[in-house]
Amino acid sequence: MKSRKKVITLVSVSAVLVALEIVLNRFCSINTAGLKIGFAFVPPTLAAIAFGPWIGAAVYATSDLLGAVIFPIGPYHPGFTACAALMGIVSGFLLCKNPINIRRESERGSFSLILSRKRVPLLPNILAAVIINCILFGLIINTAWVSMLYDSKTYWGWFLYRILEYSLMIPVQIVIIPLLIRISDPVRKILRMTAESPEEK
Repeated sequence: MKSRKKVITLVSVSAVLVALEIVLNRFCSINTAGLKIGFAFVPPTLAAIAFGPWIGAAVYATSDLLGAVIFPIGPYHPGFTACAALMGIVSGFLLCKNPINIRRESERGSFSLILSRKRVPLLPNILAAVIINCILFGLIINTAWVSMLYDSKTYWGWFLYRILEYSLMIPVQIVIIPLLIRISDPVRKILRMTAESPEEK
């Protein structure tokens, strides 16, 4: 029963974060063709930090897809949702507190790559997550989808245009993510307390 309550609470918290992302993205951001500046990254990044890469990916992808369907701003490409899911996975692997180790055994010995912020200095993990999400997925890959949907510029024209967005958002994320890491522990604690609370008769 505790595991069932935990799942219900996790789904409820995730749904709230999805709704908050949609509000921040669609109504509280500078959101034009090919350009998005705001704090919509906060709810899904918090989900990834607090609950791990798979919940982070689910919140990122669900909020992106529902936002595009319910409150469309221009044409939609499924590549945006795929990149959003990958952002959640990257954030979860690099920023979640639970230890995540990749090990490989061979005749030459064992290889271990430790990704968790519990075992690795925090700043490198934050920088890696921001660089991968913003530059690789956000700027390089998503610009390809934008250039397919809006042919008013070439890929490189959109790339240079979108550099403005990420020159602002990269420093913002580097500052805000440590704050999200701080509040992720209370979020997990609330989830655990809810799951462990006695059943109502």
